[in-house]
Amino acid sequence: MLRSLGQRSVTSSDEDPRVAELRTAVSRLRRELAAHPAEFPDRVIAEDELAALAAMALSGCPEIPRLRRSLLLIAGAIGSVSALSRGLTEVRTAVDLFGQPRGGQG
Repeated sequence: MLRSLGQRSVTSSDEDPRVAELRTAVSRLRRELAAHPAEFPDRVIAEDELAALAAMALSGCPEIPRLRRSLLLIAGAIGSVSALSRGLTEVRTAVDLFGQPRGGQG
């Protein structure tokens, strides 16, 4: 299904829209990373953490501290690859939708 710029996909009534947004952003960045031709030292770390984020999104109840940890690892791994910066920003925005973990950690 095609979505116009700025529109969100329709989710089932019991699905958290933040989870849907996370799933979409992670999926997009995983595709971009897979298509990126250059190898770089921390690529495997980025791929592993994106897989972890995808699994958390599929579970429907991601742990906020784990989301933030994965985001930091991904940013550290691919932060210097400018071709992936938009996708990384989308993942960061999706993680930020979950707010701060309880107790102010993270």
